[in-house]
Amino acid sequence: MRVKRTYKLSTEAVETVRALAERKAVAATQDGVVEIAIRELARRVRDAGDAERWAQAAIDPEFGAEAEQLARGFGLDDRAAWPG
Repeated sequence: MRVKRTYKLSTEAVETVRALAERKAVAATQDGVVEIAIRELARRVRDAGDAERWAQAAIDPEFGAEAEQLARGFGLDDRAAWPG
């Protein structure tokens, strides 16, 4: 489903979207360029959140202990599954 919206963008943003659609062939349409940009921004925000959670986990003693226990329990199986 497509929804029509109107946004006020800077001239530079409009020109960049136009150039990406027409000259760089990033997407078939200007709407396509905007959709790609939105997905990429959402991915970056999601990745930053994941990185923050992993950073917190790295300093969490309970998480560290659980990860160590899992490594001991599955370490041989993991190594056997990877070609060496």
